[in-house]
Amino acid sequence: MEHAELAGWLRLTLTPGIGNGAVRKLLAAFSLPANVFNQPAEALGQVVSAACATALGTPPAKLEALVEQTWAWLNGVDETGAVRRVVTLGDPDYPASLLEMPDPPSVLYTLGAEAFDLTQLGRSLGVVGSRNPTPQGASNARAFARALGDAHIVVVSGLALGVDGAAHEGALEAAGDRPCLATVALVGTGLDRVYPARHRALAHRIVRQGMLISEYPLGTPPLNQNFPKRNRLIAGLSQGTLVVEAALQSGSLITARLASEQGKEVFAIPGSIHSPQSRGCHALIRQGAKLVESVQDILEELRLEDAVRPTAANEAVAADRDPCAPDDPLLDALGHDPVGLDALGARTGWATGDLQARLLELELDGHIARLPGGLYQRVAAA
Repeated sequence: MEHAELAGWLRLTLTPGIGNGAVRKLLAAFSLPANVFNQPAEALGQVVSAACATALGTPPAKLEALVEQTWAWLNGVDETGAVRRVVTLGDPDYPASLLEMPDPPSVLYTLGAEAFDLTQLGRSLGVVGSRNPTPQGASNARAFARALGDAHIVVVSGLALGVDGAAHEGALEAAGDRPCLATVALVGTGLDRVYPARHRALAHRIVRQGMLISEYPLGTPPLNQNFPKRNRLIAGLSQGTLVVEAALQSGSLITARLASEQGKEVFAIPGSIHSPQSRGCHALIRQGAKLVESVQDILEELRLEDAVRPTAANEAVAADRDPCAPDDPLLDALGHDPVGLDALGARTGWATGDLQARLLELELDGHIARLPGGLYQRVAAA
């Protein structure tokens, strides 16, 4: 991309009042951003509103500084060695699946390994869920993503805490040292920053075996309104969406709704009837989402059975019984729902001190997790 072309795209997309819909109308009428700015206000007013036509006559504030910042970013060397790109509507590298959305972004900023581009997203699945998952939910996200990676499916998520991060981790684990497009992270900030900051190391790993993508210009901070908007891109880039855990008001349900509106499959993992983090998934299942217990359920529904089959260990990630867990009466008493000491004492008849000692042993061995509020939950092996 030439400097002048970059300047034209940034001016067009950053002009106040000019959204993605107006950009598409202007491009349909005048072909290129440079042509748009050569038009008189009267000609522009036949395509967009009079207010928008007037706004297009004045360059946005700080445009020149942003153009130079973006140009320097494009031509700079990333600390991870990743390649930086700006992909615009009409570019042959622009993902076709996004063009089928009602509101495709006019510009995409990408950061990833040199060998990868957005046209390689043939087999892909969105994996989303709670930012505060239960231990079992985080384990499921990681294991399902790892199994998807074993089946050569690109995992698409949002780099958020919780399920998103676990999904990216699982996909990278499946990739190992293979040079492959393992996972794509859609972010709600400019690509010159990482949010949340604790995922900085994860983001660096992703750009070595995947890609970071944003529709927001450099310098965009983590604004609340950007993340629900970002979710439509997760749905748009994926063949379907898997919701691992979600509360009823979760942003993950927005992603699922958008996927459904785009005619794509929605999958949901069922959970405990007592867990608030399972209620969103249960609501989706009642609305027609496919209940899944293994990655094979997803492959069959998307007709990807010809993909490399996941390993037997990963295919059973959602099994009720952990085959690696010891035959322990306390684990049997725990069941699979969060439970407190008093309830465990009533179930087992054990003294509190004995319970605490054995629970600590099971926690250290990775068979249970301690939850807020003095609760414990069994964790299946991933």
